[in-house]
Amino acid sequence: MLLVEGLMMIVASIVPNYLMGIITGAGIQGVMVLSGGFFRLRNDLPEPVWRYPMYYIAFHKYANQGYYKNEFIGLTFPSDQGGNAGYVTGEEVVRDFWQMEVGYSKWVDLGILMGMVILYRMLFLVIVKATEKLKPVLRAVLSVPRKQGIQVMEMRTPSASPLQARINP
Repeated sequence: MLLVEGLMMIVASIVPNYLMGIITGAGIQGVMVLSGGFFRLRNDLPEPVWRYPMYYIAFHKYANQGYYKNEFIGLTFPSDQGGNAGYVTGEEVVRDFWQMEVGYSKWVDLGILMGMVILYRMLFLVIVKATEKLKPVLRAVLSVPRKQGIQVMEMRTPSASPLQARINP
């Protein structure tokens, strides 16, 4: 929840319209969910965009990975694959079936998530402060100075006005 809130704060600081902010934030969340490794496993994601930048940026990867490590590692399951009655460890399930990294602990995943929370909040602060400082400068640079027009006034003598002509025939 802290990550989603931080991400939406960043979107709100960039997008000026309320409705467009909701749409943009939902789009970013959707892309992160799709590339986080839950709907498509890591090896099934296309490489150029989805696997390398998006899979590692999406916080869903670290949340799912930490959850599955917490639930499966340390357990054993009976296996009858290949005709032999053996056991499969939870680490093998996480590594082979879910295609997750088991080289580090679930606490590292939690630490990465907490680091992302702090990073999102700091990025929000930087964006707000930069907008606060740069908005007057950008307004001054982008504003077009008004042309000063010359106003010409015609001077009439009082005797030449139509009202004066009616009073003094």
